[in-house]
Amino acid sequence: MVSAKEILNKYGQEIEKKIETNSVEVGDYSQEYQKFKAEMAPELSRYEKWCHSLGSLIKLKPSKKDEAEVQKFINIAHLNIEPWQALTLSIMTLVLVFLLAIFGSFAVVVWNNFDFNTFPFLFFFLFLVFGFALFVFVNRYPKRLANKWRLKASSQMVPAILYVVVYMRHTPNLEKAIAFASEHLPPPLSLDFKKVFYNLEIGKFSSIKESLDDYLETWRDYSPEFIEAFHLIESSLFEPDNSRRVDILEKSLQVVLEGVYDKMLKFVHNVKSPLTNVYMLGVVLPTLALALLPLASSMLKGALLPTHVFLIFNLLVPFFVFYLVDKILFLRPGGHGETSLLERNPHYYKYKSKTPYIKAFLIAFPLILLALIPLIFQFTPLPEYLGLQKDYTFSELGFGFFENEKIFDFRILGNGDITGPFGIVALILSMFFPLGIALFFSIAYLGKTKDLIKEREATSALEEEFNSSLFQLGNRLGNGTPPELVFGKVAESAKGLKTEDFFRKVNYNIQQMGMSVERAIFDPSRGALIYYPSELISTSMKILIESSKKGLKIAAISLMSISEYVKNMKKISARLKDMLAEIISDMKSNMVFLAPLLSGIVIGLASMIVTILSKLELSVVAQQTQGGGMGSFVSLLDIFSVETAIPPYYLQMIVGIYLIQIIFILTGALVTIDSGEDKLEETNKKAKNLFRGVGIYFVIAFIASVSLYFLASIVLTGL
Repeated sequence: MVSAKEILNKYGQEIEKKIETNSVEVGDYSQEYQKFKAEMAPELSRYEKWCHSLGSLIKLKPSKKDEAEVQKFINIAHLNIEPWQALTLSIMTLVLVFLLAIFGSFAVVVWNNFDFNTFPFLFFFLFLVFGFALFVFVNRYPKRLANKWRLKASSQMVPAILYVVVYMRHTPNLEKAIAFASEHLPPPLSLDFKKVFYNLEIGKFSSIKESLDDYLETWRDYSPEFIEAFHLIESSLFEPDNSRRVDILEKSLQVVLEGVYDKMLKFVHNVKSPLTNVYMLGVVLPTLALALLPLASSMLKGALLPTHVFLIFNLLVPFFVFYLVDKILFLRPGGHGETSLLERNPHYYKYKSKTPYIKAFLIAFPLILLALIPLIFQFTPLPEYLGLQKDYTFSELGFGFFENEKIFDFRILGNGDITGPFGIVALILSMFFPLGIALFFSIAYLGKTKDLIKEREATSALEEEFNSSLFQLGNRLGNGTPPELVFGKVAESAKGLKTEDFFRKVNYNIQQMGMSVERAIFDPSRGALIYYPSELISTSMKILIESSKKGLKIAAISLMSISEYVKNMKKISARLKDMLAEIISDMKSNMVFLAPLLSGIVIGLASMIVTILSKLELSVVAQQTQGGGMGSFVSLLDIFSVETAIPPYYLQMIVGIYLIQIIFILTGALVTIDSGEDKLEETNKKAKNLFRGVGIYFVIAFIASVSLYFLASIVLTGL
């Protein structure tokens, strides 16, 4: 005998093949799914567009193993692409970089009148290395997006279990409990729960349990405690004894809390060493290598150019650091982190506004222009229009100590090319370039996030107090006080607290405006909740309205349960933050103090080396010592040439940009380690760290460059 389920599956699949499901209007959940993808994950849609355009030029067939793995990440990240498109996009990225390297290199040959001896082999090689790094990054991008999705979704696991448990305490209905959780959770976990209903609606599964179990399998390798908690919730439905059923529900929340705590504890112990390696390999060693570049480039007789240093330190090294950091973030377990949705903040329009960028540009652009003055004077006709020289000596400006030394100090090579600037004034002016870029992002990001951060902090403080008031609210309901009167009584006992105003507004709407409890709280124009954008308050009040339909005792137990669960969650969060505090503090001090300090000293050393090479005037010394029995010394002096050294002007710009890149990468990593996927906190921290880090770098680089320049000049003048 064929079962009814097999018949439904058979004919359901045939019908689904014949109907174009894309043209069918689906229910609310599907619309919200599409809306969320469009509004909340623009980086996903951009990647999808690249896959559908550049990734669809040719069809490359991946191996079955790779295809299955990529398909898994695509499903987790809710991407609308095929595995072969992701592979093709990574290959096409490598091909495009290769073509760019070829065209750029041959452009140099054409510029030198088709002299193939001038083909820039080092530039070509470095560009190819960057291309392979970019290929690896694009090839791993579906995995990265899946991990971002999991981090954000897993930070909402504990609240999800909480909502389901609280609802099922008074109504043992799994379908309604998941619907309740999906309504109050922020995306992306709410989106996943709605997708569970969507799969049920289209007939993919015949029951909510089957659809839920299928979804839970996606967390099998990542969060088994989440699956175990839901299985306990499902098993509570078959428990005839009510007290035993409630115990099982509470056990499910305990399981997920303990699982999150254990995994985060293990992560804290394992993450310290990789982060130290990132700092040493990605910050300290490259910065120390920069100190030797002026001397090394002069010995190599111009074989090492500023473009090569730019490719290494502004493309390859940051890519290497980003790759190492990304591997660390893959180790981070879910379940702990920021769960509030940025888009629900009432000041979100300020985050999306372009006005902070305009203000930041007006402040940063003059600084960047100031840094470019040496190049403007040397390579544009502007000085002639203004009646100025292209360069000045210190004596012409009234500084007799340095006499004929030039402030910009451009030099002409034997083949007629211009190199430089090597002057100390040009170096000081160049420091405004990274300062301008850092101020642009710092001012813009701070303007975008300042009010939102204040709102979040105020909401967090309110929730701290509301948790205690929630217990009082449940206690008074349990004593038989009806909901229409309980808010006024709690307001009296909450005098001086931030929650007093909320309860008084609700009480005023009920007593003076004649509203129902639900309207007094949730009315879109006069409801008390519009002044308090908090997920905890909103959910607690929803549970109060829903559970009070079952009786005051049920409502009281539900509210007191929420109070107890939130209290436990905050305890665990506090413990985890304590464990992470040492790592976060160490990396922050390295990033905003030690790295800028080291970089600034390196710039001072580079300035001193170039000053020494310039002051010695080795070519003159070599001529004076000819025939004096010092042939070996002359040969040694001929190795060095200031004209072929990398100018400190460009080196400083490269170091400054590198420091900004490192601050961006490490700040994002530390916020993710501490709070999970949190765009608001990350943007705000980037603004503050850029201001501090680049500010310290600017001061140290200025002091080190000027002091070491004076020291080298005084010593060599004495000699």
